[in-house]
Amino acid sequence: MHILIVEDDRIIAENLYEYLESRGHQCDYAPSLAAAMPLLEGPDFDAAVLDRNLPDGDGLTLARHLRTAGNLLPLLILTARDTLEDKLTGFDAGADDYLVKPFALQEVEARLTALARRAGTRAPGGICRQGPLAYDASAREVRLNGQPLHLPPKALRLVAELLPHPNRVFSRRELEIAIWGHEQESSDNLRSVLHTLRRALGEASGVQVVNVHGLGYKLVCPP
Repeated sequence: MHILIVEDDRIIAENLYEYLESRGHQCDYAPSLAAAMPLLEGPDFDAAVLDRNLPDGDGLTLARHLRTAGNLLPLLILTARDTLEDKLTGFDAGADDYLVKPFALQEVEARLTALARRAGTRAPGGICRQGPLAYDASAREVRLNGQPLHLPPKALRLVAELLPHPNRVFSRRELEIAIWGHEQESSDNLRSVLHTLRRALGEASGVQVVNVHGLGYKLVCPP
């Protein structure tokens, strides 16, 4: 994932940055609302981590600005404000999730992965398309060159995770969370789902799920 971290506490920001980068994600950092705004006008992000207590205002100001502009970027609020009223205010401003400090870095990644996964299935008309492969989220249907692929539920969830981000490398952990909601004790479970999907795609289509040695897997689609 490409993640924007908006946090003025340098130690917290560095911990988040270093951990997420070590997990294979790409991160950008902004210590204030003013620094975050131009970044959001550049390359697309998959999700953002947003603090509330920033030197130039409440992080929810940025959340409201994005939602008013029609920007559906998944937002995870990280804050020390832990009352129910604070959380409801955050959701009302457009936050997708809310995590109270102190937090576990592993949970931050898991929540961001879940947010990006849900956002990836939202597309105009409910259809995500790359080359000859298309996924209709509302119908839970995959089509290859216009013909339906009859996939079991776990393979469908794998397509829903990979298709919005072609050529992006997903770690084994990310895909397991997308498919089962948690990590698996054995990698055999994921390999079985990958085998099912690869067999359904065939070789002639040009659509491949490629194993990137030591890093994970990516979907490659012809133009």
